[in-house]
Amino acid sequence: MRKRTIPLLLLLTVAFSCSRRNDARPGEQTSGLFMIRQGGKTGFIDKKGQVVIAPQFDAAAPFSEGLAVVEMASRAGYIDERGRVAINPQFESGAPFQDGLAAVRLNGAWGFIDKKGRMVINPQFQDPGPLPIGFAEGLAAVHHGPGTPIGYIDKKGKVAIPAQFQAALPFREDLALVGIGGAYGYINREGKVVVQPQFDEGSSFYDGLAAVRIGDRWGYIGKDGKYVINPQYPAARVFSEGLALVGTGERAGYIDKSGKFVVAPQFDAADDFRDGMAAVRVGEHWGYIDKSGKLAINPQFDEARPFSLGLAPVGVGDAWGYINKEGKFIWNPTM
Repeated sequence: MRKRTIPLLLLLTVAFSCSRRNDARPGEQTSGLFMIRQGGKTGFIDKKGQVVIAPQFDAAAPFSEGLAVVEMASRAGYIDERGRVAINPQFESGAPFQDGLAAVRLNGAWGFIDKKGRMVINPQFQDPGPLPIGFAEGLAAVHHGPGTPIGYIDKKGKVAIPAQFQAALPFREDLALVGIGGAYGYINREGKVVVQPQFDEGSSFYDGLAAVRIGDRWGYIGKDGKYVINPQYPAARVFSEGLALVGTGERAGYIDKSGKFVVAPQFDAADDFRDGMAAVRVGEHWGYIDKSGKLAINPQFDEARPFSLGLAPVGVGDAWGYINKEGKFIWNPTM
């Protein structure tokens, strides 16, 4: 994993301003298996720090729906939770399984396979970004190359919403952010515009709210398009566990759904709450706070990422390890 040296505003930005793909975030895994890097190879450990799948892959992504995409000899395939090859490495690239299908690339185009490795939608699409191509709520955003409009297909590969958008995010909470005429709004699963394009930037809905930008300020809207929290923040993230990370000048803090600061802006950088804790940077080092804003794990790491299933990946120099909620290493940093 690359070291994260992201300034506050870049760390806080969302949706179309974020990079198309991010480094894998092991702390977000939900299978009970956590990625490790040792001797230049990737493997997986369990919550106790025991190696379950020995480091042997050139690269990997978190498990999703029981399978993980891995890279071997410059080809992508899939393994099961015992480390056995479930789908032979044969693809140029692969994405995690979502809604029972995974996007794979062959001859420069993306198609979709099922969990038996059968191609159910032939490679014909390009990745519209900014998120990896994949199904969400039964639909996937696709297009046919740079400059072509984006639409949505169903799991049979049929056009569900005709290509007409300049940008598009996956559906979440029954709505999707799309770009039309240089502005952003939201459509429903029938392709009907339910929030008119009027924003300079936006995010998917989380916890019933979406972050949107007008000019140089971010606020939050409900699904009716009305402001719940007026635009006032230089930077903002989506809500997670009832709180949202926002930036005010050079500091980051957390607000609730009324827009009230629950944790005052005081950190040099920060991340979303996961598992009741959030990574924050004070000076040059990262630690973790609880939802009251109290330091639960003192700043001591060069990098830190979200907790999931009781563990969080942290960086020391160029090496990464896992800590528990007491701040103790269950896997010492390796690389």
